[in-house]
Amino acid sequence: MVDRDRVDGRERRRWARRRKGRTEAGERARAVLIAGIGSTVGRSLTRRLHRYRRVVGVDQHPFSDRPKDVEHFELDLRSSKVRDLVRQADVGAVVYLGLVREPSDPRADDYARNVAGFQKLLELVRAERVPKLVLLSSAAVYGPRPDNPQFLREEAPLLGGGKPGDVGELTGIDLLAQSFFWKHTSAETVILRPVHVLGCLDNAPSRYLRLGLVPTVLGYDPMIQVVHVADVVEALERALLPGMRGIFNLAGPPPCSLSEALRLLGRTQVRLPHPLARFGIERLFRWGITEHATPELDFLRYVCMVDDQRAREVLGYQPRHGLGASLEAVDEERWI
Repeated sequence: MVDRDRVDGRERRRWARRRKGRTEAGERARAVLIAGIGSTVGRSLTRRLHRYRRVVGVDQHPFSDRPKDVEHFELDLRSSKVRDLVRQADVGAVVYLGLVREPSDPRADDYARNVAGFQKLLELVRAERVPKLVLLSSAAVYGPRPDNPQFLREEAPLLGGGKPGDVGELTGIDLLAQSFFWKHTSAETVILRPVHVLGCLDNAPSRYLRLGLVPTVLGYDPMIQVVHVADVVEALERALLPGMRGIFNLAGPPPCSLSEALRLLGRTQVRLPHPLARFGIERLFRWGITEHATPELDFLRYVCMVDDQRAREVLGYQPRHGLGASLEAVDEERWI
């Protein structure tokens, strides 16, 4: 059996030699452009990549503590300046890390900013012949449903679309990336769909598990899958290796029930009848108090778990964090 860590280590050292100009042909390492570099995932990925690849970032949010050799541009992906950046930086790979949120703007503007921005990025990758595109999507795009099989494979339909909130936008972006994958085979396109990502993050699963009193739906206790953010960052790094392409689910430790996860974290459940929970979420979403739309209540009722065998076999992906460590990551001292 091939030792994936040893192979990947050789590949990283090869890129490091290119960056320092030590290859026989004097080839210069091409840059990685990270869209969303200011996010927690973007910062973590940058700190791993910049040791052996040139990294440039695009984000409308600041990245004040970035490594000195990393360039960061506060740009909207729809800006024409992004094209100039790709040309000038000699970009060899683009990584898109997710949605942009501006609390002061209506959600309709967010939808246009994210989906239209990603579409512009795809056009740029095609026009400039960038050889690698990596999208961090989500397993939520499959949609929680009562008729879901126990584990969903990558070929399953994306039934999370058509819903308000982050899942609807991510589904639209994932579908755009799939279309690009099949139409433009000259580019190595990788789509990663992790389960609920936990850690020092401001995302829906982590915020939910940080609550002191956690609302659940009376009569439901679905099985869930979680993954530590560090394991997702490692998968992104592997996806950038030459030759990697395809769509990959990413799971973490073995699944557990929602009630078991809350018990391990020492949380107190507040069990609400579904009509009452739905009524409350509708009002809070309408008033702009929460970003969670009513359909997202289905994640507290129905299963949406994935099979990540393909990622383990092709990417060499192997999560390093167990269930306890993944859950406890939401309570890291930086958030407290």
